[in-house]
Amino acid sequence: MTERIALFPGSFDPFTKGHLDTVERASRLFDRVIIAVMTNAAKKPLFDGPTKVALIETVIADLDNVSVVAQPKTLTANFAQAVGARYLIRGIRNANDFEYERDIAALNQTQDAQLETVLLLAKQEFSFISSSMVKEIAAFGGQVDQLVPPAVAVALQEKLKHGRD
Repeated sequence: MTERIALFPGSFDPFTKGHLDTVERASRLFDRVIIAVMTNAAKKPLFDGPTKVALIETVIADLDNVSVVAQPKTLTANFAQAVGARYLIRGIRNANDFEYERDIAALNQTQDAQLETVLLLAKQEFSFISSSMVKEIAAFGGQVDQLVPPAVAVALQEKLKHGRD
């Protein structure tokens, strides 16, 4: 049987507990899951690519069938082909996410008709978490421990403490 490889692309700036839950669930559905840390030209990143990769590696260390890579500046569909992934994993928090992901899935199909997008609904306890809101809360000194894994919380605190001095 062919190995079922899934790609979970995102900017992950920062990687949240919602992202982690999606990865954990995907790891039970697929033989291998590759987290692709992407550069989103529309966003101003807080963490650089290597830092995000290192943080995510720390967080997923106990997931044997999950790896993380920095995605080169290329289309996600092309990168999926390059790593042998036939599935894209996307987490859905609400109707707005669904609309957006449906359109992206259709566009990805124009690039690779064999690439399937698998949507995982966010669990209730993670449905309100967004990376941009986490960054804003952290930037103003708020508590993010319930929103991000411990290693990410520490990194956020370290990164943003200079702005509050």
